[in-house]
Amino acid sequence: MNTVLFTIAAYLLGSVSFAVVVSKLFGLADPRTYGSKNPGATNVLRSGNKAAAVLTLLGDGFKGWLAVWLASEFGPQFGVDDSGVALVSIAVFIGHLWPVFFRFEGGKGVATALGVLLGLNGWLGLATLITWLVIAYAFRYSSLAALVASVFAPFYYGLLFGTDIKLLAVLAMSGLLIYRHRQNIANLMAGKESKIGSKKK
Repeated sequence: MNTVLFTIAAYLLGSVSFAVVVSKLFGLADPRTYGSKNPGATNVLRSGNKAAAVLTLLGDGFKGWLAVWLASEFGPQFGVDDSGVALVSIAVFIGHLWPVFFRFEGGKGVATALGVLLGLNGWLGLATLITWLVIAYAFRYSSLAALVASVFAPFYYGLLFGTDIKLLAVLAMSGLLIYRHRQNIANLMAGKESKIGSKKK
């Protein structure tokens, strides 16, 4: 029962869309109405407001980390084991993708996924972040960097910890992230994908 409560709480936490909240606080347009129409930091950056984009990035990453950290640190005393932590990891990520507070119109989950990975293990999150940064710097495509990082994240987890239930959570999260980037994949193949920092249209 406690695992269910932790999982529901994680989903609700994940459902807080910082892109929408921060944009409202800054008096910016709803990020679901311009650019890629994705409520995420990269699209908020297209508004030209770097501070709003940074806050969105930090907020979305923090909620992923917080959910996993709470489950890992305090869950065991309530009977939440590794399987529960794996469920919480997926739940907070799904909350971001399909948030109950925003008509289930969520983001693609890059920052939240990174927060989850950092919550599972700092080195795992750092390795994945470095992969994203290298690809993003080299090619200037946030989506491409996210796709490459999502492929490598389970590989990094396997190297660090071997195969366990939490690896399945990382694999599921990577699969969902790739699925959410299906239009970006098509745009990349067609040469139509927007680069990091491009202005909204």
